[in-house]
Amino acid sequence: MPFPASIAKSLAGAASRMPVHFMHGNRDFLVAHAFAESTGIDLIQDPTIVDLYGTRTVLMHGDTLCTDDVQYQHMRKQMRNPAWQAAVLTKPIAERVAIAQGMRAQSEATKAGNESEIMDVSATAVEQAFRDCACDVMIHGHTHRPARHDYTVDGRNRVRWVLPDWYEAGGYLEASAAGIRAIPA
Repeated sequence: MPFPASIAKSLAGAASRMPVHFMHGNRDFLVAHAFAESTGIDLIQDPTIVDLYGTRTVLMHGDTLCTDDVQYQHMRKQMRNPAWQAAVLTKPIAERVAIAQGMRAQSEATKAGNESEIMDVSATAVEQAFRDCACDVMIHGHTHRPARHDYTVDGRNRVRWVLPDWYEAGGYLEASAAGIRAIPA
């Protein structure tokens, strides 16, 4: 398929010049080791803890923080089930594309009927993730409401950064010894 092939080619080009790490999101959860090997990218787990200039930082997709969106959490559990994934991968490409399009349409219909608060992160889940990871910084996407959020959890100052999506403008975070800052695309 031309579009995925162009993405793979771009990733391979980038990975030939620098380390490229890839964490699964909503629509690319079937990306597997063969793709990683062919492009030279490194698949990382969700969550992954890194040392970011001396600060213990957790990188997450972010969907596990949206605990009030019960329908999405049910769908996520199904999609991340290895047996379900193996069954889908046995189907011809055209059928897999149809399944993906059907799931996307169902997701969009569900989102249209939900209040935005349900689809955003739960404060309780965020606080627990900070505790579980023993991190002071969290970086995630999924909700794509780009912002810096400051918290005090267990008497410690913590920061949660939300990455933008790439549908309209995009953007990224720049991390350096001086700190983290959001850069619009």
